[in-house]
Order: sequence, then structure tokens, then C-alpha cells
Amino acid sequence: MTRSRQDRSLSFGSQAAAYERGRPSYPPEAIDWLLPAGARDVLDLGAGTGKLTTRLVERGLDVVAVDPIAEMLEVLRAALPDTPALLGTAEQIPLPDNSVDAVLVAQAWHWFDPDRAIPEVVRVLRPGGRLGLIWNTRDERLGWVKELGRIIGREDARDALDGGVALPEPFSDIEHFSVEWTNYLTPQALIDLVASRSYCITSPAEVRTRTLEQVRELLATHPALANATGLALPYITVSVRATLP
Repeated sequence: MTRSRQDRSLSFGSQAAAYERGRPSYPPEAIDWLLPAGARDVLDLGAGTGKLTTRLVERGLDVVAVDPIAEMLEVLRAALPDTPALLGTAEQIPLPDNSVDAVLVAQAWHWFDPDRAIPEVVRVLRPGGRLGLIWNTRDERLGWVKELGRIIGREDARDALDGGVALPEPFSDIEHFSVEWTNYLTPQALIDLVASRSYCITSPAEVRTRTLEQVRELLATHPALANATGLALPYITVSVRATLP
């Protein structure tokens, strides 16, 4: 990972609150598809503010959240005080060997160094365990979302997804799944969504300010958005799962 990319991957702490307010959760059917039957102990790796962690805890699972950014974990701990939340990385997971049934990674695999992360994931998984990856991507095919994409640029995950997510041995039975769904949010939450993107966070102040001003202008002038108190933002959620022998 280049230095600038590493800086971007660790940049979210300054916008942890905006991240929590603006980022969507994940569709239930995608989460269900990722989880292996009978799973009990689950690691949410790169958990951030706990968008996925919350959904896993709601299912009655024993969840451990790991993230390298303290400010993100502070938000998670405030919402889920009974869930273990540990500082750590995909390349150095702070868990014992053979300790979880599934490792789920939401919106974060493209930030990892797979050559170092895969052996660590294998180490903490039990035999027959599951690695599940999930990304929310904006559906920019139509309307105002296409205009939004022109303003804020390409999503960080697109390179990984467009190139095809490859998981090396010892993982097998690699499968893919996608779900189209809609997230409903306020105009302010859309601004928070943009403000919490790594590119926006790490841009010079004048670039960041101009980007957010353009989003506000879109909200004020686009026929589908002007005077709206609620917005419908379409997503395509892409998931990948693989099983450890």
C-alpha cells in the first residue's frame, strides 16, 4: 500500500461522527448470505463505527469488533458497550488462533494488504470457517445519484470490485452475491456521507469546502431533491464469501 493510500485508509477518525451519521447499514439478506450456518463467534474486521457490528449483535451473535482507528471505536463502544472493541489491523489481528467461526469485513477489504491479512484471517478462523466481504456502492446509473458521482468522484472500493475480488488458497468455494436496495436519509446525512469519504477528508481544505458546497447546491437545485426533507439513495451491495477447509 502506498503511503498516500495508507494515510487515506487511516483518515476516518477525524470524521467518525459524520461517518456514523451518513453511512448506510447493510441489507439483511446480504448479511444472512455471508454468515455460515451455526456461526456463533464472529469477528467484524475493520469495524469502523459499527455499522455491520450492530446488525450482527442484533442477531444474538458473539461479536468482536477490531479497527485500527481509536476514534471510530469510541463511537462503536458508545452504541455497543457490551461488545468487545479492540484496536488492531487485518495484518495483526488481536485474537487467539482458531477463535471465530466467521470473519466479516464491511467496506474495508480494499484497504488491507491481502498478502499479510489472509494468513491472519486463516489463523483466527476455525476449520470450516467463513470469510465474508461486503461493500455498499452507490447505484449511479440514473438521476441525481449520477450527478452526485460527478461531484464526489469514484468510490474507493470500485477498483477492487471492478478488477474482481480474488481470495487465494486455502480458501475455496468462492461465491458472489449482489443486492439492489434503497437507503433513506436526510439532506444533512448526505452531506455527512460525502464529508466522511477518505478522499474528501484528505483533500486540501479548499477542495473539501468546494466539494461540500457543490453537494449543497445539488440538494438545493436538482428537481428530485429541492425542498425534500428525505432522500432515497439507491445502492448495489456486493458480497463475496469463501470457506476455509
